[in-house]
Amino acid sequence: MGIHSGISRRRVVVTGMGAVSSLGNDVGSTWAGMLRGECGVEPITRFDTSDFPCSIAAPVRDFDALEYLDAREARRMSPFVQFAVAAAAQAVADAGLDWGSEDMTRVGAEIGSAVGGTGVVEDQFQVLSESGPRKVSPTAIPAMLVSMPACFVAIHHGILGPVSAPVAACATGVVAIGEAMHRIGRGDADVILAGGTESAITPVIISAFGRMGAVSRRNDTPKRAITPFDLNRDGTVFAEGAGVLVVESLDHARARGSRILAEVKGYGLTCDAHHISAPLEDGSGAARAMSGALADAGVEPRAVDYIAAHGTGTPLNDVMETRAIRAALGEAADHVLVSSVKSMTGHAIGAAGPLSAIAAIKAMEDGVVPPTIGLETADPECDLDYVPNAARKADTRVALVNGFGFGGQNACVVLERWEGE
Repeated sequence: MGIHSGISRRRVVVTGMGAVSSLGNDVGSTWAGMLRGECGVEPITRFDTSDFPCSIAAPVRDFDALEYLDAREARRMSPFVQFAVAAAAQAVADAGLDWGSEDMTRVGAEIGSAVGGTGVVEDQFQVLSESGPRKVSPTAIPAMLVSMPACFVAIHHGILGPVSAPVAACATGVVAIGEAMHRIGRGDADVILAGGTESAITPVIISAFGRMGAVSRRNDTPKRAITPFDLNRDGTVFAEGAGVLVVESLDHARARGSRILAEVKGYGLTCDAHHISAPLEDGSGAARAMSGALADAGVEPRAVDYIAAHGTGTPLNDVMETRAIRAALGEAADHVLVSSVKSMTGHAIGAAGPLSAIAAIKAMEDGVVPPTIGLETADPECDLDYVPNAARKADTRVALVNGFGFGGQNACVVLERWEGE
């Protein structure tokens, strides 16, 4: 039952996953890198960072868009669109979907981005300044709009149902999964490709976040720069990538004989209404998102085994999230495992939530929880079990995935391992 409507809603499951990240260009390599505790952060080489406070990031490497697109299509797309197309194609293949057997008006896409094609804007402004308006690219608009990943994925697969691009800063990808759950639950679609994508390693983005004081300045030690929950953490490190899940109704998945990876049980979305960038220090807004997701799922706090934390490595966020977890779970917080894969992938902004969701689902599947690397000195205010530095075997049945964004947007989804019920 949905707690807000009192009307029976359809059960929703995950049947496929796709990923592009700084650890690898598919789910398998990304997950393997997480389990090994690898870090994708490295010095930025795309532009001169001599005067930048932060000169490191976690880029996607060795990505070939031509594996998924023809050369003409690829030229029209900026990287954040290409990454989404790749992750969606992987997810569709993983789910074993046959579009020829589907009513495509019942298929949708919910793929967001926080920043969109900022790199295109920066590049084309330089072209405009140096060469005038006649030299500005006619493909600049579709290459920069936040809605384009969802739309290009729809075009690529012939999707005719609801297509949307949520924007909720760093909570974007979690919101996409939650909104897809709601659309399917109320009958708007049978299948939705849900996730987020980002490619924001650009001069303006890196310098602006540096001016805000949000990013790590450990430029000389990039592999130990983003250290969520550690006493000496000094900021986040931005990354690029994409994550897409195939989300569908349980009835639809069963009818086509699909392998089911997990069930999407609940979703919570709240706002701090506090500050454009700083979270509420007591974590109450984030706690309400987690509690709302658990209530929506009909899951008790004591049933939660693992939390894929937002865990950005910023001093304020990590303390806030710890307080929020304690407020939402109560005494059960002392027994839950918490980790931040951002310590390895970097902070992929709009793609961060789906990458965390993929990690949570793989943790359920493989019986092992990914670590929070770089956690060497305990912060007294961050007093949970963050699975420091090494993956840990654990039986995970229920997981929360957190995403908290600038402006105080807090999102959480509840995932449950599928056991064939």
